[in-house]
Amino acid sequence: MQMAGRPRQDNGQVQGAAASLLNGLAVLEAFSVQKPVLGVTEVAQLVGLHKSTVSRILGGLAEAGYVQRDEETGRYRLGLGLIALSGPLLADLDVRRAAVPYLEQLTESTQETSAISVWNGHEAIVVEQVASPYQVKHTATIGTRYNKFESSSVRVFLAELAPALATGLIESGRILRTAGDGLPLDHTAHLQEIERLAYAINDGSTAEEEFGVSAPVRDYRGKVVGCITASAPRSRVLKQASRETLVQAVQQAASEISIRLGWSAAT
Repeated sequence: MQMAGRPRQDNGQVQGAAASLLNGLAVLEAFSVQKPVLGVTEVAQLVGLHKSTVSRILGGLAEAGYVQRDEETGRYRLGLGLIALSGPLLADLDVRRAAVPYLEQLTESTQETSAISVWNGHEAIVVEQVASPYQVKHTATIGTRYNKFESSSVRVFLAELAPALATGLIESGRILRTAGDGLPLDHTAHLQEIERLAYAINDGSTAEEEFGVSAPVRDYRGKVVGCITASAPRSRVLKQASRETLVQAVQQAASEISIRLGWSAAT
């Protein structure tokens, strides 16, 4: 029989605690997308271990939170403890490095400049960019900082904050807001709408000829760790259809990067 995951370890090769550890990993690897719920007998067959051994291993894994036991059926599924275990690895995936191929795809599909920025607590900072092939385009050098409320990337990050914190940044002047910027006066309601829609638009608010769309990038915890922005001259996105296409492309890129970082819509 073909065994799933890691086969059991022969004590002639690995002994003691090391064998127990590897057998425990084999049990965890028996679970799959196709077979997310398994009984003791099924696991034993898949990994080639005795049922009593598998039962002891699953009991220990359940106590540690790495598997969950259904009290009614006695069957097991993977537990949330595995997410905590993999957290340091997922967090170490550099958002900039993960974003590069998706920025390239975004610029190729839209022909407009794409960039990813991160948040330092009161500014959006551009950390990577792929410039539009057009001669007339909007670009920003890596390291450019934005702290204007009108910036679509700044509002995406602000929308993730507690309302009181976002208001404090604006009222203190750390986030600058220009009078008559054309945006809703109630910034709290506006930011809540951005959070709901999962994107923000800068339609000439920072510069008359600039059009920008930003969408949040989330990590495995659902936390916003970056922001994807596509920038273009307004003259190239005058039609509503063109704007909607750009919004959808940016949201798709942000979603793909988020998934790469371990995010799930069900998080």
